[in-house]
Amino acid sequence: MAIVSRLDRVMADRKVKLKDLAAEVGISAVNLSRLKTGKVQAVRFSTLDALCQALACQPGDLLEHAPEPAAEATTP
Repeated sequence: MAIVSRLDRVMADRKVKLKDLAAEVGISAVNLSRLKTGKVQAVRFSTLDALCQALACQPGDLLEHAPEPAAEATTP
């Protein structure tokens, strides 16, 4: 996937615990853990907004575009 979650890094920088952030944002610790590890396919804007407010950051601090290397064309 080309979008990488940096939530773990932001949480570590701010010394925020997962369960505390989950309670503040209003989502389950399991769902926040999935966001943190990048094991989700989508995130609601309302959740992203709540995370940014709780962590005093911008969406770009939490998500990064890391393009996958292009597959090399093989010639016969």
